[in-house]
Amino acid sequence: MSISEQDQKIIYLQLGRPPRDCLAVAYRGACQNPAVVKTKPRLADETPFPTLYYLTCPTLNAEIGTLESVGYMKELENLLMNDKDLKDNYYRAHLSYLAERDEIEAVPETKSISAGGMPERVKCLHALAAHALAKGPGVNLVGDLVLNKIGNWCKTSCVHIEGES
Repeated sequence: MSISEQDQKIIYLQLGRPPRDCLAVAYRGACQNPAVVKTKPRLADETPFPTLYYLTCPTLNAEIGTLESVGYMKELENLLMNDKDLKDNYYRAHLSYLAERDEIEAVPETKSISAGGMPERVKCLHALAAHALAKGPGVNLVGDLVLNKIGNWCKTSCVHIEGES
């Protein structure tokens, strides 16, 4: 796996810092810019990094931040507690996340930690949405609910590299 120099430049502009240990672009917005990157389970400095899918799109990050600030996580946790099918899907999403990360590198420090609070809580909507985008609809229904709540978040290219189209 690799990530292009152009994508690295765009991600740098999106994040305001150099991307860390990206393996690939896992999802692109309608603008074709990276929106989610797949990262190494252990960073170059040996820090364990359990977040396999990392959201880079500033527009989507802001939209999700708004949902978190109005308490949408609690609403999703209540749904999770009362919907067996949703809870079962969330648990399967957790297991597949762990398995996929371990295929890249097993990191003992994060052995049972996936992302976003899976499989019991709803902790980080950014991580859940990133997972849902990277894997497609139906894999992480909680992440799908977050994305559906936001709607059409990518209408135009938000990041341009100067001198390039």
